[in-house]
Amino acid sequence: MPFWTRASATNKGAVMKKLWNKIWNTLRSDGQLCFGVVGILVLLFVVVAAPVLTSHDPYFYGPDSLAAPGVNGHLLGTNHMGQDVLSMLLYGVRTSLMVAVVSSLISGVLGVLIGGLGGYFGGKVDLVVSEIINIFLMIPTFFLIMLIISLFGSNIKNVMIVIGITTWSSNAKLMRAQALSLRERTFVKSAIALGETRVQVLFKYILPNGIFPVIANTTRGMAGAILTEASLSFLGLGDPNIISWGQMIYQGKEYITSSWWVSTFSGVAIIITVIIFYMLGDGLNHVINPKYSQGGKK
Repeated sequence: MPFWTRASATNKGAVMKKLWNKIWNTLRSDGQLCFGVVGILVLLFVVVAAPVLTSHDPYFYGPDSLAAPGVNGHLLGTNHMGQDVLSMLLYGVRTSLMVAVVSSLISGVLGVLIGGLGGYFGGKVDLVVSEIINIFLMIPTFFLIMLIISLFGSNIKNVMIVIGITTWSSNAKLMRAQALSLRERTFVKSAIALGETRVQVLFKYILPNGIFPVIANTTRGMAGAILTEASLSFLGLGDPNIISWGQMIYQGKEYITSSWWVSTFSGVAIIITVIIFYMLGDGLNHVINPKYSQGGKK
């Protein structure tokens, strides 16, 4: 191997080692972030390994209706249709993560673009954007989601899109504040002086440098998206063709006094998943926000 090739490989190795050390130190310095990252990795493992972790098909209607945990190989029991509760829980992770990621991505993109436009361009544009943000912040979002789902159908695509387009206002407010601050920075004014257009400055300097608080807020928003989807499913407005934890609670509420396991385990799964996303969001905020020092303390 030529000398320069070996030197290049050594440099890459050193950079990667430094990066991993930095990530490891960051995780060690913030317990919430570490808990959130580990929790997300566990959830992703469950998504991939769900067919291996259980021997029962979650869509199979078996003969063991409302079987107690441990009966006939059903570790967490069955529901009123004979479906294995453990299998439904594991496959329900896919639905929750899909709703969380897609809806939060829509919310984040809309919030960043709208808030960035208002904060950077200012004037009448900022006035209009601010009023739109205030309107969406005042609207009872969940009832708006219920109305739209009732009108356009309750398939999972509609649920994700509606959650995304009704929860962007908090991200836009954060991004607007960031843009208002960044547009006065020296490097932004220098870019304008060098002849870059306002649109170029917005996408090259304002949005990339102001997006970090939005990332932390969007991560916390994933927990809200999971709760919203579960609430819709509990009210009978979820997609009946997929497995959802909220739908499991809805199906089991009639048997809660005699067959508590149908609703209880799915409720616990929602709580744990929501805590994981909140921990991840708070941990990211501790790392990103300059008001916090190492260890997540102000």
